[in-house]
Parts: sequence; structure tokens; C-alpha cells
Amino acid sequence: MQHDASLMCGVRRAAGAVAALTGIRSPILAARAVMDSSEHVLLVGPDATDFAARCGLEQRPPAWFVTAGRQRQLDRALDLERVVRDHDLYEEEDDAPMDKGTVGAVALDRDGHLAAATSTGGMTAKLPGRVGDSALIGAGTWALDTTCAVSATGHGEAFIRHHVAGRVSDLVELAGLGLEAACARVLAELPPESGGLIAVDARGQLCLPMNCGGMYRAWMRTDGERGTAIW
Repeated sequence: MQHDASLMCGVRRAAGAVAALTGIRSPILAARAVMDSSEHVLLVGPDATDFAARCGLEQRPPAWFVTAGRQRQLDRALDLERVVRDHDLYEEEDDAPMDKGTVGAVALDRDGHLAAATSTGGMTAKLPGRVGDSALIGAGTWALDTTCAVSATGHGEAFIRHHVAGRVSDLVELAGLGLEAACARVLAELPPESGGLIAVDARGQLCLPMNCGGMYRAWMRTDGERGTAIW
């Protein structure tokens, strides 16, 4: 099992990411370690794993990351010779429900700073060494205090080709669009059923759009307002 993750701090453009990471319980903490404890942005493969271990991050054996439901999903994808998203090809008997997949978060703190983070196991039955948008700053993750914070989920290749997270920010900054309009424009340029994104801007406006059938999402504000949505 290989994992990708990235995060970005909007106040100083600090960022960290890992790709093809193995054996580290929390890939997003590994990305944070790259940001805080190295001069680099992206580390990959065994060297990323070694770096995370040297930083003291918790490790787990390969079997710890495998569930029966995920194994059945992988077996079906291999039988069909298909690469599928984390919520595809599930059946009722599977013990891992479709809501267990890419995890993204965006935040605006009380000092007006923005941040975004994304972590994933990637596509099922992907080629060894494949890296998706979740590890790439500007594709799956972006944050800039003057514009917005964005985290994306879906078909990573489409999000990479369309520079999704960074493009939303660019449209806010350079085209003067509001967050909702910027997100709508970027999603309209993607192939149907590509996925979705979550975003918050410098004023605290939320946008959680998608061009697919559903996306599990939730939000919380400082005044206590909370909400969840799927479809």
C-alpha cells in the first residue's frame, strides 16, 4: 500500500508532501515533517519513508493497511483490468464502506491565515509508482492567505492536467472572481464525473462543489454552526 499526502500554509507559502510512501501510519504527518524539518517540498518512495521514520513518526507493517473489503475491491479491479477510484466496485458484503477514501481539509484561523491538506491511498489497481494530485502542490492542494485554500478529490490525472487547486486561487486573484464562481469555472473544465473539491476563502466563504454523484463533506464555523452533506 502506497500513500500520497500534501499540505500548504497560506501565510508563507510553506508546503510539504510525500508520494509512494509506505509503512507510515499517518502520511499527512509525514508531509508536515517535510515542510517543518527539511528544505524540500516533496519526498517520494523509500527515501520519504526513511525520512518520516527518522522524524519519529509511527510505523505499521504492510498487513495493517489492508482490509478485507479493500482486498475484494482490488481483486475485482484486477479481474476487470481497470484502474478505479477508492469508492468504486464496492458491494454490500464489503467491510469498508464507500466513504473511506481521500481525506481533505481546509481551514481559516482566527488570525486570517489559510491552510489546506490532502491525504490518499490513490487509485485502486494503479500502476506501481503512480502519483496522483494529492501529493502535488497546485493540483490537489493549495493555500494562499490573500485568496483561498483548496483540497481536491477524484480522478487525480484530471486534477493534475487542469492544475485544479492552484487554478481556483489564480481565478480569485487574477480574474477577480468570487470563490464560488472560480470553483464552478474550474469544475466545468473537467471531464464529467472527475470528482470535487472543498475550498474556503480569506473572508470565510465556503465552497464544496463536485461534478460527480456524491462527495462526503462537512464544515464547522467558530459560531458553532456545523453541517454535513453527501449528494
